[in-house]
Amino acid sequence: MARYTGPVCRLCRRYGEKLFLKGDRCFGPKCAFQRRPNPPGIGPQRRRKVSDRGLQLREKQRARVAYGLLERQFRRYYADALRRPGITGENMIRTLETRLDNVVYRLGFADSLKQARQIVRHGHIALNARKLDIPSALVKVGDQVGFTAGGAKTEYAKIVQASLKSKQPPMWLALDMAAMTGRVISAPTLENAQALFDPNVVVEFYSR
Repeated sequence: MARYTGPVCRLCRRYGEKLFLKGDRCFGPKCAFQRRPNPPGIGPQRRRKVSDRGLQLREKQRARVAYGLLERQFRRYYADALRRPGITGENMIRTLETRLDNVVYRLGFADSLKQARQIVRHGHIALNARKLDIPSALVKVGDQVGFTAGGAKTEYAKIVQASLKSKQPPMWLALDMAAMTGRVISAPTLENAQALFDPNVVVEFYSR
């Protein structure tokens, strides 16, 4: 599967907003966006006035980068949201938020979405007590997400369990710290999804 392998802090600087792509580093003094908020490139640069179309493009790119997706996959999510009944923007949010890697990240089992995708691919995560190593798998209401038997024995799982007390999952997820499991109790909405973008602007961009 194709994926972005370049420096992620550069993306935050490019789009002019902290996207929390490196976990705890984004909250500390080493955050590249705080130290160098100017756009990447040689020499001093100033942000120029952007057209409405440019703002829509930037919002779409920000959403795509925040979920770690390439353009082709992100556009498929939009096309699927457009076909389904309801508001297209909310359909997009619901699909993106219920990806398995994002649920693992929201539950606090990983410090970043990239790390969540990695532990899923390594076979440390179980969906409804069955190992699943597909980050893009969609989780439904009532599904349970946790570590596999082997994953729970790793040193990484012990570190995660010690850090869960300082993390708060969104309202649509329920976390059992003792059992190291989480459950989807409702469908994510625009208000409780903690999304870093406006889905309506993304829909406007693609609808042209």
